[in-house]
Amino acid sequence: MTPDIAERLVGNHRQFLAFLERRVGDRAIAEDILQDAFVRSIEKGEDIRDETSAVAWFYRMLRNAVIDHYRRSGTRNRALEGFAAELKDAVEPPPEIKAEICGCVLDLAATLKPEYAAAIQRVDIEDAAVNEFASEAGITASNAGVRLSRAREALRKQVRAVCGTCAEHGCVDCHCK
Repeated sequence: MTPDIAERLVGNHRQFLAFLERRVGDRAIAEDILQDAFVRSIEKGEDIRDETSAVAWFYRMLRNAVIDHYRRSGTRNRALEGFAAELKDAVEPPPEIKAEICGCVLDLAATLKPEYAAAIQRVDIEDAAVNEFASEAGITASNAGVRLSRAREALRKQVRAVCGTCAEHGCVDCHCK
């Protein structure tokens, strides 16, 4: 991209931002989309040689970015709706059964790596938020999420190994220790 084309695009910043804001309804989101589009234009703009077509090309790029934004938010909304439907139908087991399950899970979790056992104990047993666990462990929230996911998978494997078919069929009377 030539310096003249870059200058022309930057000169239209306000118009681009207004264009995006009208389409997404949120200034902060519009600013994020615009910044990402400027970065992409630097990466992909080598082919543009004409200043007048650069603005039209950039508007096409912005339209595509808006479409991508709505696709991502639509996917996120569908995932949240699915999770909400799962929660609506979920039934909390009676306290005595929950205690039995938690006891079995804690025994098996103790055989995992200490950081995995701590993640399961804090988040799944004690119902702490992942962010809270992350802060306590001195790690980022995304790292805590990954750790928790790996811990659950390791625990799942441990339950299958120890409990066998009992784990597959939801046995509540756990005497397979």
